[in-house]
Amino acid sequence: MNKPIKPDLSVTIAGIRMKNPVLTASGTFGYGQEYAPYFDLKELGGLVTKGISLEPMAGNPPPRICETPSGMLNAIGLQNVGVEAFLKDKLPYLAKLGIPVIVNVLGHSLKEYAEVARRLDGQKGIAGLEINISCPNVAQGGLSFGADPRLAARVVARVRAVTRLPLITKLTPQVSDICCIARAVEVAGSDAVSLINTIPGMAVDIQTRRSRLGRINGGLSGPAIKPVALRLVYLVAQTVSIPVIGLGGIRSAKDALEFLIVGARAVQVGTANFSRPRAAVEIIRGLENFLIEQGIRKVEKVIGSIRE
Repeated sequence: MNKPIKPDLSVTIAGIRMKNPVLTASGTFGYGQEYAPYFDLKELGGLVTKGISLEPMAGNPPPRICETPSGMLNAIGLQNVGVEAFLKDKLPYLAKLGIPVIVNVLGHSLKEYAEVARRLDGQKGIAGLEINISCPNVAQGGLSFGADPRLAARVVARVRAVTRLPLITKLTPQVSDICCIARAVEVAGSDAVSLINTIPGMAVDIQTRRSRLGRINGGLSGPAIKPVALRLVYLVAQTVSIPVIGLGGIRSAKDALEFLIVGARAVQVGTANFSRPRAAVEIIRGLENFLIEQGIRKVEKVIGSIRE
């Protein structure tokens, strides 16, 4: 019996060549090394780091995570080591992996965004930047930038001016017209967009009558938000000419395929990493098996193939 021909899973996004369209989502995969005991990280299409700020951030008070029906609430508060410690202590390991490493960048002002990007520019081992203008877990900064097309465009333009690295802008679902935001960042110089970030939510402990999170509100992620994410990815893919990366509740190859079919050129796996550390690599193998079963030689044939 002839061995099935291995399909081509490779994709290119904003000039970044990936061996497959599966990345890990920011804030769900640490700095990469934490997951090395579970599988060979070189199998990933790419890795997106925790959000990196100009100065270290301690994050929100605990509890920071709680499980909800079909999802998870988190109020981590963008805890991270800061850009200088990232460059010194985290990047050397990532640079040796041989896969695209995309650094998620955050800031509380235009100046902070630009300064973090400037310090990351030209550093060996960084394939691109993901600009986080959408996180709803902090009291200032992200949400206000991501909800206003003019402010979103200004962030991208400021970052674009200080780096030659490919730019991916991560969009929030908390807007009345996400396509308007996507168009604005495209015009401002973003090379791709990723969506969606978490949706605000809360949970209450009925015994204590207190929030189950230390910060009252948190960001909802996981399967509960997948239908919302899928629709918004579809709409944005129809609107912009730059690549779209889809995320939100992806736990299986089937989930990933849905996002690819509606127009995403790649996907990010997030919440699934907490319960199944090997989720991303399982999805990669599932994609390969699907293409073999369907007799499809290249994953490119699936992208944007939705029938209307």
